[in-house]
Amino acid sequence: MGNVLIFGGTRYFGKKLVELLLGEGEHDVTLATRGNTPVIFSRRVKHLTLDRTNKEDLLRTASIGDWDTIYDNICYSPNDAIHAVKAFDGRVGRYIMTSTLSVYNPVDRLLTENNYDPYTYPVLEGPSANFTYQEGKRQAEAVLFQQANFPVTAMRIPIVLGPDDYTKRLHFHVKHVKEGLPIGVPNPAAKLSLISSDETAKFLSWLGQGKVDGPVNAASGGSLSVRQILSIIEEITGETAVIQPDSQPEHKSPFGVPADWVMDTSKAVQAGYSFHSLSDWFPELVREIASGRA
Repeated sequence: MGNVLIFGGTRYFGKKLVELLLGEGEHDVTLATRGNTPVIFSRRVKHLTLDRTNKEDLLRTASIGDWDTIYDNICYSPNDAIHAVKAFDGRVGRYIMTSTLSVYNPVDRLLTENNYDPYTYPVLEGPSANFTYQEGKRQAEAVLFQQANFPVTAMRIPIVLGPDDYTKRLHFHVKHVKEGLPIGVPNPAAKLSLISSDETAKFLSWLGQGKVDGPVNAASGGSLSVRQILSIIEEITGETAVIQPDSQPEHKSPFGVPADWVMDTSKAVQAGYSFHSLSDWFPELVREIASGRA
């Protein structure tokens, strides 16, 4: 990939991506952040302090030089995308945006990339404050795919889990089961796609090879319902989950969805990527959390 710029690479799967690229020893990596998190890695990286939402900051970043690959993990609005399109026109070989399963609505069928078409979606303008998370990501994709003159890939990922998950979503479920607290789940049978933070970073690195254009789903093989997730936790902890159709806000499951929310990853697989299955990592992650190691 050569000269790589990463927006949002100081925590979670962004940090893992940086370490993967550094380990390959073939890339000149530059991080662009607000400067709120220390930039500490196994090898030297360049660091730019900027406001990702500021058009002038992006123009200054673009003027530093040409970029073979840009990873944008923090593009949340059409304005974010519009600024990037203008700033990096003629200055980037490939632009990889981290998008989300949330561009789709939960439905009881496998979701393919065609279930949300950013090439025809009406584009609005505005900052992230003007949109829901779902609509902001839809708009960001639409701008990039309709207006950019450079190659764009949008990685659509579901809930990302790992011992380093700062949102503690799986930790919430383990804690509630261990302590006998109620868990509000509107539809325990609704299935979810999931992916590990390790695999997310590996997939991003793979996308940098330029094998996929356009939107692409990424998820571990298989799916789990909240009921199945809680069953795994019960088996590992020896405790029984207290499941309720509704609860106080502090006890609502962050995995609670009204219907299946499962992605089809055929596009990525056909392009040559092989995903791990949930059984390869999910039970072990629960064990780590339950034991206090994560």
